[in-house]
Amino acid sequence: MIRFFIAIIFNLKRGPSLVSHMRKMTKHKDRYPEKVRYAYALRLIRFLKKSARITTEVYGTENLPEVGGYVMYPNHQGKYDALGIMYAHHNPCTFVMDKAKSYGFLVRELVDLLGAKRLALDDVRQNIRIMDQITKEVKEGTRFILFSEGGYDRNGNIVQRFKPGSFKCAMKAQVPIIPVTLIDSYIAFNSLKPGPVTTKVIFGKPILYDTYKDMKTHEVADLVRNTIITTMEEHGVYVNSQNSPDLLT
Repeated sequence: MIRFFIAIIFNLKRGPSLVSHMRKMTKHKDRYPEKVRYAYALRLIRFLKKSARITTEVYGTENLPEVGGYVMYPNHQGKYDALGIMYAHHNPCTFVMDKAKSYGFLVRELVDLLGAKRLALDDVRQNIRIMDQITKEVKEGTRFILFSEGGYDRNGNIVQRFKPGSFKCAMKAQVPIIPVTLIDSYIAFNSLKPGPVTTKVIFGKPILYDTYKDMKTHEVADLVRNTIITTMEEHGVYVNSQNSPDLLT
C-alpha cells in the first residue's frame, strides 16, 4: 500500500490536468478515437509505474489475436493488475471492476475513458445486464479484462477458484479466451515491501471456440486456472501443498 500512496502523492500536481483531459476526452469521444483515449490511459499508467518504481516484464504478446474481440482472464492479485495488463497490451482494451471501488482518485476517469464496466457484486440483475453488454461488445471486437476470482485480498501468487459464470460472456460470444498469468503483481500496490519491484504479465495461447464449445463453464474455468498455475511454475513460482508460494531456485 505504501507504494500505491507514493504513486498518488507524486502525481497530485499533475492530477488535475490528467483528470480534466480524461473527462474532456470521455465527453467528446467522437473527437478522440479509441486508440487516442487508450494511448492517454497508457500515459497515465507510465506515470504511476515510474513514480512507484515498478518494472513489468511482458511475455507472450505474440499469442494475442490480431483482429476481433476476446476476453482475457487473469489471476487477481491487487490494485495494479489491470494497469499491468494494459501496459503490456498495446492495442486498446478495457476491463471489468467492482463498482464500489471504481470512483477513487483517477480511477473514475480511467473507467469512463476506456468504457470499462462497473459490476455491482451484490446485485444479481445488474450483473446479468452487464455481462450481456460485455457479450455484445466483445462480439463487436472489444477486448476485455475480466477477473474471474472476484476479490484479491491476500491472494498473492495463490490462484483461487475461478467463478464459472464469468466465462459465459466469452462462450456466448464464441470468442477466444486468453489466460493471463500475473506474478508478483500484488507487491506493487498491495504490500508493504519497500523499494523497486518487478512484476510479470504473461499472455497465454488463446483457447478458441472450437476447443471449448462442448465444455461446461466450470470445465473452462478449471482449464484457464490450471493453465495459469502451470505458467507460474514455468516461471519459477511453485505453490506447495500448504498453499504458500515459494520461488524456485
